[in-house]
Amino acid sequence: MVDILYKDESYKIIGACMKVHAELGAGFLESVYQEALKLQFEEESIPFKSQAPIEVYYGKNKLNTKFIADFFCYDDIILEIKAVSTILPEHEAQIINYLKATSVRLGILVNFGSMSLTHKRYLNI
Repeated sequence: MVDILYKDESYKIIGACMKVHAELGAGFLESVYQEALKLQFEEESIPFKSQAPIEVYYGKNKLNTKFIADFFCYDDIILEIKAVSTILPEHEAQIINYLKATSVRLGILVNFGSMSLTHKRYLNI
């Protein structure tokens, strides 16, 4: 049996995203989903930081440049949200680079822009 990294936490995060998508559907700006998701996370007691700057390291050196992930959940998972018709390679590259630049082991990319919510997990191994 394969262990899934942060299985329960991922399930809760994706479940909250599904609730937001079920209520709002597709077609809103990303900022609308961001605000709604904050409320849903609070309702479900999912610990998160929204739009928190995350430090970037090159080797052991902290860079002055920071990036802003949409959500940092459970102090261990980067959640990047999109509201686009289809996920493009640059969207995937964004979360992969966030993981590479940090010690965070799991990233989740969620797209609210399609008729069905889509999501994908990315591991930093």
